[in-house]
Amino acid sequence: MVYQPLEEKRSFMWHEETDIVVIGAGAMGLPAAIAAREAGASVIVVEAESDIGGHAITSGGNVPLGGGTSAQQKYGIDDSPELLFGDLTDWSIVEPNGHPDYRYNDREIVRAFADNNVATFDWLLEHGVVFVDKEPDTRGGNAIGNSAPREMHAAAMEWPLVQTGKPADPDVADTLSTGNGLMRPLEVAAREAGVQILLEHRMTAIHREAPQSGRVLGIAVTHDGEVRNIRARKAVIVATGGSQGNLEFRRMFDPRLTEEYCGLAGMPWSDQDASGELAAMAVGASLWGLANQVGEFGWPITKPGLIGCQYNYVNLQWMPGSPVFHKARASGLRVKDWQDLILVNMLGRRFYDETGPHFSANNFGSVDPYEPLSYRNAENIRYSPNNWLNAALAGIGETRNGGGPIWAIFDAAAVEREAWDPHPPNVDTAAGFFFRADTIEELAGAIVMPYQRVTMPGPELLAAVTRYNGFVDAGVDDDFGKPAPRYKIETPPFYAAWATPVVHDSRAGLRINAQCEVIDLRGKVIPGLYCGGESAGGFSQHGLARALCQGLIAARSALA
Repeated sequence: MVYQPLEEKRSFMWHEETDIVVIGAGAMGLPAAIAAREAGASVIVVEAESDIGGHAITSGGNVPLGGGTSAQQKYGIDDSPELLFGDLTDWSIVEPNGHPDYRYNDREIVRAFADNNVATFDWLLEHGVVFVDKEPDTRGGNAIGNSAPREMHAAAMEWPLVQTGKPADPDVADTLSTGNGLMRPLEVAAREAGVQILLEHRMTAIHREAPQSGRVLGIAVTHDGEVRNIRARKAVIVATGGSQGNLEFRRMFDPRLTEEYCGLAGMPWSDQDASGELAAMAVGASLWGLANQVGEFGWPITKPGLIGCQYNYVNLQWMPGSPVFHKARASGLRVKDWQDLILVNMLGRRFYDETGPHFSANNFGSVDPYEPLSYRNAENIRYSPNNWLNAALAGIGETRNGGGPIWAIFDAAAVEREAWDPHPPNVDTAAGFFFRADTIEELAGAIVMPYQRVTMPGPELLAAVTRYNGFVDAGVDDDFGKPAPRYKIETPPFYAAWATPVVHDSRAGLRINAQCEVIDLRGKVIPGLYCGGESAGGFSQHGLARALCQGLIAARSALA
């Protein structure tokens, strides 16, 4: 028997009181709050930001719910909870770089998820979410299973887009998929149900009867500089949305992800600050599923799709009408053809084929033919390391971790081919994410900003450009194998645009069981504490479906 010291129970002065406290108003938090309130519980949701939605509202609205939903049945797609569970726990599926999509999933958690997919889809329809009326597909899917198409898409409808501040064009409102189409109807449903949503209330602590034992009692929050305690008579539900925005937390998994990886997908609308994980760990919670965070499949880290701006996630472009554009500062330049530029590290050196892809992830039909749980499935995958991101993050000879900033180098001819306007608000010159000069060497010297730890040597950058121009003449990239290099970089002015990889979703987090109860380091349930979505571990799948399902599971469990 392990000796456990007696802990003195604590008392708190409560400023507010409710049955259920939900921390976070995103894709896990709002369903949990609505379900609990409709079951008769009083509910307070605390949200650190000035609006609801979290990362979910900035997403593409792609929702991989399967198991035999009415949408799948409508289009004759054969699926079931058993098939979904088998897909998401199949150890034999591997990516072209050898990394497994599902091998380290917690079977108990995935079983609960699979059993609740159909009910979650029906619940979303009942609560005002409109899905694009089309056959479920694979668009936007990451590790959603090989046996059936499951991806559905929340329609934009009339809701203003957070990216632009305006509704979508009416011609595409019911066919364009966005996170707005998911989260705004849930906000309406929450408020109509009587859920109390406290915006700009940042959770700072979870209160437990004793520091490492007893029941969870409530939380502490800060608002307008004031600290307040909110008592939860039945449960606290952690729905804070992950940890990738917390520099020191994410580096526990991957020490390469140093401060220059500052363009987290979803920011600046919301952060993934690990606040839920840290507060739960402070009262004894364990972490879980850490291998999934560093598995090189899906998009935990992505290649940038936009250059010249800090927030450069490929699927999210901030426009001047957005309510957070003052934080984003620039829209970025969308790259249509990676032949139009070269990428260099902070020493001015090329490091890989610029056309290289993101990491890949399993989806319907990725392995064909496919036999569940057969080691021979790997024979149907052609090995391809997909090392663009690893090359970008690699140390470059100094004693510090992290690859440093990556810069896209191009010329005036590339600007014309891409039809770019390289001026604010399209690029961020004020904060040092975009530079221009009349010569290549002057361009290297102009790159001065907080994350550029050393001055880029002008001769090194000039040598890289000159060598690449020679590859264009020869039609062969002798260094990195870029397919038939097309365009020289020779027409002034010359440009350097921020093109550093993007940290994206969290796939490791708090340990939970099938009921979304949080588990401590002794394998015991922490009474009154629940978690799901990207703050929970044990599940490799990217995206919205697990957050939505686990929100409903947590609410039901908390009230059982």
